[in-house]
Amino acid sequence: MVLSVFSKSRISPSPARRHLRLHSLLPCSLHTSTLLRPAAVGATLAPPPPSSDPHLSSPRPSYDHYTATLRSCIAARAVRPGRQLHARLLVSGLGLHAALATRLVDLYASSGHVADARRLFDGMPQRSVFVWNVLIRAYARDGPREAAVELYRALLETGMEPDNFTYPPVLKACAALLDLGTGREVHDRVARTRWSADVFVRAGLVDMYAKCGCVDEARAVFDGTAVRDAVVWNSMIGACGQNGRPAEALVLCRDMAAEGVGPTIATLVSTISAAADAAALPRGRELHGYGWRRGFGLQDKLKTSLLDMYAKSGWVRVARILFEQLMHRELVSWNAMICGYGMHGHADEALELFSKMRTEAQVTPDKITFVGVLSACNHGGMAKEAKEFFDLMVSVYSIKPTVAHYTCLVDVLGHSGRFDEATDLIKRMPVEPDSGIWGALLNGCKIHKNVELAELALQKLIELEPEDAGNYVLLSNIYAQSGKWEETARVRKLMTNRGLKKIIACSWIELKGKSHGFLVDDTSHPRSDEIYEELERLEGLMAQAGYVPDTRPVFHNVEDDEKRNMVRGHSERLAIALGLITTPPGTKILVTKNLRVCEDCHVVIKLISWIVQREIIIRDVNRYHHFVNGECSCKDHW
Repeated sequence: MVLSVFSKSRISPSPARRHLRLHSLLPCSLHTSTLLRPAAVGATLAPPPPSSDPHLSSPRPSYDHYTATLRSCIAARAVRPGRQLHARLLVSGLGLHAALATRLVDLYASSGHVADARRLFDGMPQRSVFVWNVLIRAYARDGPREAAVELYRALLETGMEPDNFTYPPVLKACAALLDLGTGREVHDRVARTRWSADVFVRAGLVDMYAKCGCVDEARAVFDGTAVRDAVVWNSMIGACGQNGRPAEALVLCRDMAAEGVGPTIATLVSTISAAADAAALPRGRELHGYGWRRGFGLQDKLKTSLLDMYAKSGWVRVARILFEQLMHRELVSWNAMICGYGMHGHADEALELFSKMRTEAQVTPDKITFVGVLSACNHGGMAKEAKEFFDLMVSVYSIKPTVAHYTCLVDVLGHSGRFDEATDLIKRMPVEPDSGIWGALLNGCKIHKNVELAELALQKLIELEPEDAGNYVLLSNIYAQSGKWEETARVRKLMTNRGLKKIIACSWIELKGKSHGFLVDDTSHPRSDEIYEELERLEGLMAQAGYVPDTRPVFHNVEDDEKRNMVRGHSERLAIALGLITTPPGTKILVTKNLRVCEDCHVVIKLISWIVQREIIIRDVNRYHHFVNGECSCKDHW
């Protein structure tokens, strides 16, 4: 049984009570003197000459009194009274006392005044490992992270030995800097010390390797940890989730519970994010229920991760309900909901929420917000609005556009056939166009059969990704659409000569916790006969409604009858048919496909949703399609 993390919680005193206690601890001279001002933090701490000031000649408070007062200042992060006390120490001759100076460094560093802490640190004649750790931790947290690494190296040069409070913040700085070299140096040093088994040090190593993209090395550290608490498990789960291994993260969460380690809120947030990336809605719903049973249900962190998961899994309405339940809507929550609407093609809802965020909530958008907004415009075919929001981002919010922003804008311009504007934008980009930019342009060329520009885009793509067969396939399809079969054959021969193979289209559906995958014309499923019977039944009803197969997506020079047979067996249709014969009437169906949905399947799925009166969601390589009552959320723009 997992113990609740709240079972030993303590109620901390209110800020007002802490400040009252602080006031009572301050020496009387600090209460009454109005002329006393703090000296410069980095001033030389030399003892002053005797003073005739009656306040300063009053009986000195004891060292213990100063220590207790500084402890209270640190606990309350009360910088102002701490500065007053610092000034008092300077004029009383205790400014050189190592223990008191160390506590002052701790106060400034923990309160975000790292520069003041550093000046005081540099003036200390004697420094303990503790004060080194305080400053290293502050730099790792607040930056610059390079200073944390430099300070660590300076500590080693003194001959002092780092401890288990030194290594975690240094590893955190290495992770933020993606400094794998220094991280490995720290690992090598840790391995020769008694701190190699410390859970926080090992968690820091796992996180550092994960942030640097070395998941296997992170796993080796994790597997070599004898005693693994929640911190170590959370680091490993996060490592898998952040590096495109969400299924492994979900397995780790189960293993964690099986070993009797109670998942924390951080565990749930990381694992739910992994479920979102894996489109594993049943696992995400299990985690949702577990979080509520363990008492985490009211925490905004959990709700934000859940709304992101539901949005990515096709349940955008549930995501909005969770969004409305948040006590405090932080920027990350707004971004998750706006991006969720954008990826589902609900452009109007995304832009309405963006407006509400700026006006009513007074939350300042960031670059992620604008990726969501521009993506919504792209999926909604709003080229004019996309350009306006791009200009707003640059001129009003002074956000420097990234490649992701340019990709969204090029994509929507290409979809709209505005190729002159798209190419002009690419030429004016201050950053080098990547494969996403040229791929977006190539996709627009396919829609509008712009062969000349498609050839240019493919040339750029081959330079960037010479081994990606998808680029050749797309150009081959453009030639086929234009009836240029000789050119189509030439591109396919080029693929063969270079040993490139087309990505095989596949679709899958999860039913009762089991995933069912399909290829084109697949007959391997145990219920294959029933699947094709269901498709044949639906085709008859569609024909009565006037449906005629669109064979344009078949890019082969064959007869029309053969083309019609080829589109009938597309993998997403097989997955939908299995969902229809397996689940009760009215059940929502979610199918995932690794490639773009073709034009004929898009028409067919709209008709099926109308015939069976079900909501069918297709998550293809580009976006989500919600089919309801014969219509799609993309409004035929994808």
